[in-house]
Amino acid sequence: MGVAAAVAIVAVLVGCEVPRASPANPGTGGAAASVMPAIPVAEARKRLGELPVAVRGVLDGYDRARKFPHWKTVSGRCDVREELLKRDGTNVKVNAECAPVSGSWRSPYDGETWTTASDVDVDHVVPLAHAWVSGAKSWDQATRERFANDLTQPQLRPVTDNLNQEKGDKAPEEWKPPLVSYWCTYATDWVMVKHAYALTITVPERTALSSMLDRC
Repeated sequence: MGVAAAVAIVAVLVGCEVPRASPANPGTGGAAASVMPAIPVAEARKRLGELPVAVRGVLDGYDRARKFPHWKTVSGRCDVREELLKRDGTNVKVNAECAPVSGSWRSPYDGETWTTASDVDVDHVVPLAHAWVSGAKSWDQATRERFANDLTQPQLRPVTDNLNQEKGDKAPEEWKPPLVSYWCTYATDWVMVKHAYALTITVPERTALSSMLDRC
């Protein structure tokens, strides 16, 4: 089942309802305000099984800012980060530069709510350095830029800044959100993003994701 077909499924999953952004042109970036239902866990497992298994590469040649230009302008003065904070926050107000000046943001990784934008980081669910060693090294620059700014796949999340720093570039076998009830969503997000971009996976990573999906 392709991404477009999967997101057309309207279903409520028992114990695992994962909100998604609009599926318009998955992998191409762009703001999306609507929400679509989760893909079924069976579909997540199917996609997990379709990911190519390979030994993780090395970071030779990696440069976060140069290889993955991120927070590109979406519209007017608003960049991707600001669009994400507006989309996923509550009662968000921005100034003339599109920077949030008020609102609240719930970090799904730990369930904490923050009312100051500086307390929130925008996390790449599949970290940029991890993508580099999982296949993105061979991408062209345009694809890497799309990946780093993708608002259509479940790739960007507003999270507590300390947790984002703690996670760093770690894969699921190395780091999981402290909120165990979120593991199902996190694993589904990770699988969807990797599948959309045909990134590789290691055996320990696949085992960790499968275990997290058991909690759905």
